Amino acid sequence: MHNDSNVGSIEAIQKLYRDGFEEHTQTHTATTINCITPLVKLTQICIDALNQGNKILFAGNGGSAADAQHLATELTIRFEINRPAIAAIALTTDTSTITAAANDFGFNLIFSRQVEALGKPGDVFIGITTSGKSPNILTAFEQARKMGITCVAFTGSAGAQLQDVVDVLIMVPSTNTARVQEEHILLGHLLCKGLEQNISAKRD
Repeated sequence: MHNDSNVGSIEAIQKLYRDGFEEHTQTHTATTINCITPLVKLTQICIDALNQGNKILFAGNGGSAADAQHLATELTIRFEINRPAIAAIALTTDTSTITAAANDFGFNLIFSRQVEALGKPGDVFIGITTSGKSPNILTAFEQARKMGITCVAFTGSAGAQLQDVVDVLIMVPSTNTARVQEEHILLGHLLCKGLEQNISAKRD
C-alpha cells in the first residue's frame, strides 16, 4: 500500500528543484568568468594542431567517459554545420582494448596505453575528471607529456592541483559533481563550435 507519509510535498520538491537551478546558475556565472580565457587558449591550440594534421584524444570515467565520447563524436561527425571531418578519438569506447589493458596492466593504465599507441607529438589529449584525481587520467597525462602531446584537463575545484600537470586547465569553480559535469558539456560544446567554425573557414 502506498504510504503518503514518505512522499515529499509539492512545495518541498519545488524548493529542491529551485535550489538546484539556483546553484546551477551561480556555477554557470562563475564558470563564464573563470573559463573563457583558458577555453580560448585551448581552441587556438586545437586549431593549430588540427591544421598540422594532428588529432584530439579524449578520456574520462563514468559520466566523463560519456562526455568524452559525446565530444569526440561532435567533432568527427558534425556539431552544427556540415564541414570536413575533424580528427578526434574517445579512448573510452573499445571494450576489448580497455579490458585487456585492465587485465594485463591494471585499470590505472587503460588510457595511458592507448595514448602510447595512438598518440603522436603535436596531438592534444583532453582528460575529463571532475575530481582531478582519477589515477588513469593522471597516468595518461604522464604518458602524453613524455610524447610531446599537449595535455588539457577538464575538472572542478577539487582538481586545482592539475595546473602543475597540464598545459591548459579548464576548471569549473564547484565541488558539486553534477554542476561540474553540466558545465563540462557546455564548455565542450563551445569548443566544438569554435573548432567547427574556424577549421571550416580555413579549409574552404
